[in-house]
Amino acid sequence: MSASMENLFNDPVRHSEMSKRVLWKLDCHILPPLALLWLANFIDRSNIGNARIAGLETDTGLHGNQFNIVLTLFYVTYILVEIPSNIVLKKMQPNRWIPLLVFLWGVVTILTCLAKDFAGLIVVRLFLGLCEGGLLPGLVLYLSTIYKKHELQLRVSIFYASASLSGAFGGLLATAILKMNGIANTPGWKWIFILEGLATVIIAFIAYFFLPRDLQSAKFLTEEERAFAVERFRRGNLTNSTILSSPSPTSDNASDTEKAEKGDFTQRTVPVDTAKDLEEERFEWREVWRGVTDIQTWLTGIAYFGLLVGLYSYSLFLPTIIAGLGYHGSQAQLRTVPPYVPAAFLTVVVAIFSDRLKWRGPFILMCLPLSIIGYIIAIAAETNKVRYIAVFFMAAGVYPSAPCILSILPNNSSGHYKKATTTALQLAIANMGGFVATFAYTPDQRPRYIRGHTISLAFVSLAWVLVAINVAYCMWENKARREGRRQDNITKYEKLRAEGKTRAPIGDRHPNFVLTL
Repeated sequence: MSASMENLFNDPVRHSEMSKRVLWKLDCHILPPLALLWLANFIDRSNIGNARIAGLETDTGLHGNQFNIVLTLFYVTYILVEIPSNIVLKKMQPNRWIPLLVFLWGVVTILTCLAKDFAGLIVVRLFLGLCEGGLLPGLVLYLSTIYKKHELQLRVSIFYASASLSGAFGGLLATAILKMNGIANTPGWKWIFILEGLATVIIAFIAYFFLPRDLQSAKFLTEEERAFAVERFRRGNLTNSTILSSPSPTSDNASDTEKAEKGDFTQRTVPVDTAKDLEEERFEWREVWRGVTDIQTWLTGIAYFGLLVGLYSYSLFLPTIIAGLGYHGSQAQLRTVPPYVPAAFLTVVVAIFSDRLKWRGPFILMCLPLSIIGYIIAIAAETNKVRYIAVFFMAAGVYPSAPCILSILPNNSSGHYKKATTTALQLAIANMGGFVATFAYTPDQRPRYIRGHTISLAFVSLAWVLVAINVAYCMWENKARREGRRQDNITKYEKLRAEGKTRAPIGDRHPNFVLTL
């Protein structure tokens, strides 16, 4: 690193100014395309719910639970593709791979209008899951290579809040599109898939031209800004690339990232793990296995499973729930909009405080009780007005919690392929909640959906318990590391390197690596 760059990092005022400038440019060039991609994803995934009340079920001859089966089979291919997609992401380059997935599912969405029966819908939904499954784990992994650990959740929440808005936008869009019913002898529900699919294809091209591969290739940054961004990211994730000795006694209360930024570690040289090695980290099954066997992957994965039962039930069946309250057609579509607005606002507010305080789990523990209250109100409600109020509580608890839980593993996993595995496996486990969600709300429960609400209530409560256990585990592990009970991790790692069993960085195994709660 040049002397001028070292001076920049040692000057607090210049460092702060440059950090703000670089983050602003990154946010302006990366987050809008990602928000559009996620908006398209959620609209394309939930548009089948809007199409259902616009005549899809009747025109394709669905009966009984066939609509639920169509929804469920989507998750089969969706789940199977998540880990492989994340593993190939680095080789294929994220700014190419992610837009390609979006382009393909846009095409599949358009082709949904050709489905004429139950079998046709199944084929389309299987291919849609295959194309969409890699998006969210890919987006989270991509952002974790651009932003530091405790800048991540705000960025995840910004594109995730677009999912909240997509529920509102999807309802408004479906209402407008339904007015095209009969044009070119095509029913309104087919126009939903045609026009929203075309929009998705356009968004894919926008992302392709705007997203950088990584910090080093971000053309919108000057040469100095690129060098600063790369070095800033490296220092913010220092334990990825350097074997560190115990920190100086005067800085014990500082966070791991703060110590790294200030250079408050003393370094012990190891022949590998240079910055160049990190950039060229090669695939190892050992790193995949480390991700699979990490207890946090399973605690947060199953917790997210419970959370997604509520989230997917909510987004897929909200139009049907509202129709069951006595509203139909455009009136039902429009009443799906308001509950998403406070949910989107809370998602961003919670993320700001979560990054500032460097907490993830504690905010989930504060938000999920809102959803629990909402489901209890919905179960006990005797009037449509009260049931509609309950929907606001459901969304206000679930939506802000999702970015929190998505940020835990990128924060607490280090080493590219371990992180790729943990983030994808967490989502693969979680998305199995789609199987439960699609059968939670069946037509025979109209208009109260007591069984559906009870199932969602149980899984959201389970999520709260598992997140509490994960927070307790992180506190226990951090205490062990502070007390020096994980120092043998370095010896074990060095032995693996000496035996040629791994070339990956030590990452989160290092005793100075602090887990985010």
